[in-house]
This record gives sequence, C-alpha cells and structure tokens, in this order.
Amino acid sequence: MREMPDNAFDLAVVDPPYGDGLADNGGNDGTDSVRGSTATNCQQIWIPRKEPVPPWGGRKTHLTSGRRKGQGQPDWWNVGGEIRKKIIAWDVAPKQEYFEELFRVSRNQIIWGGNYFDLPPTRCFLVWRKSNVPLEGFSMASAEYAWTSFYQNAMVFEFSAVGQVGRFHPTQKPPELYRWIYKHFAHEGDKILDTHLGSGSSRIAAYDAGLDFVGYEIDETYFRLQEERFARHTSQMSLFID
Repeated sequence: MREMPDNAFDLAVVDPPYGDGLADNGGNDGTDSVRGSTATNCQQIWIPRKEPVPPWGGRKTHLTSGRRKGQGQPDWWNVGGEIRKKIIAWDVAPKQEYFEELFRVSRNQIIWGGNYFDLPPTRCFLVWRKSNVPLEGFSMASAEYAWTSFYQNAMVFEFSAVGQVGRFHPTQKPPELYRWIYKHFAHEGDKILDTHLGSGSSRIAAYDAGLDFVGYEIDETYFRLQEERFARHTSQMSLFID
C-alpha cells in the first residue's frame, strides 16, 4: 500500500487476521509476512469493471481438517491433496502501520474483526449473525463484528455460515455477505480494495455488482484456489447471460 496514492479506493473491505496464533509463530512481527497487508511479495488481482476475465482452468478440490494427537483444534488443512501449513503461520495481527496506510489509500473502510484492533469509536458497526449457530451453548461464535468509517445506523446481516460449496479457507465468508455490503455501502463505478483476499468471496461479489476491484493474497495455495473458484463462478455467470 505504500506505493498507492492517497484515496486511491472508494471503499476498503478487509478481513485481516486477528493474531490468535502469534505466540506460536516464531516471532513474526506482522509487518511483511501478514497475508496481504504490507507484504511486498503478495500476488495482486485487478478485475476491470464489466470487462471479460481470462478463462483460467479450474479443478475440483477436496477439503479436510486434521488434528494433532492430544489437541482439540485442527492445525492443518488438506486442500486438493496438499498438507497446508498451520493457520498460525499467517495468523498475525497487522501493526498500526497497516491501518494508517489503509485509511490513507481508501476514502471509507469496513474492517471485519474490528473488535480485535485499536480503532476509533464508530456509530455504524456491522454484525453478521450466523443464523445456523445458537446464541448459547455452542463453541462457534454466533456473530462476527465489523468496524466501519460510516456515520449511519448500525446494521445486522443474518445468514447461515454453513452450506458454502467447496469451502477451502478456515475463515471463509459467503459472497452473500459481501453482496449485502456492496449494496448498502458501494456505488456504481466505485473502486474496492481487499488486502486479505482469502477465499475470494469479496471478489466474486464485486464482479457481480460491476465494481472495480483490487485484491491481495500472500498465500499461494489460497490464491490459486480462489482463482479457480472465480473462474468457475464467472463461467457459470456467462452461461446465464448467454
């Protein structure tokens, strides 16, 4: 982001890691290795608004999670037959510099997990209420919180966290969530930034909404899988349009 001009984007919608795995990460400070923030070796995607995209080839993937003996939580993902590194390898919260740059290059921001970061008070926060998760007596969080820079009423989006076909990312959010965000907070012709592309849901929703979009992802496997996912989605969309 250091090379980007001021206010290069109308809206940044980001979901940075919260830092739960920092203690086991071998001293990574989050400046250059946090996926897609201030990293210089991340891969970039640019999707021109309403223009055709390259016909990338896709393939089916299989997702499983593994558990170490004596541990209760999965520490690796088997994606398409590849044993992936632990989630904690990239689960490092970005430094304050990341947020300063994010605010500099975008006019408005929506930051998922905003309750984990040192951000100013906001009137307009967003809540994704996971309709499939009970409010009590369940280990999975029943809602997720996003900080925003907008001065309007807080809003709640209710949608199930299950049923995402081909899910391959541990923090994957549904495209429907981003479609809802763009409907309420973006306008035709806006330029959208996502510094932590992950599964590519934000990209798919931006494509459907006809928005300019720039996304970054530092993990090569996630980058490849979201490319395949995006290619499948756009090919299906073209069938409906034709």
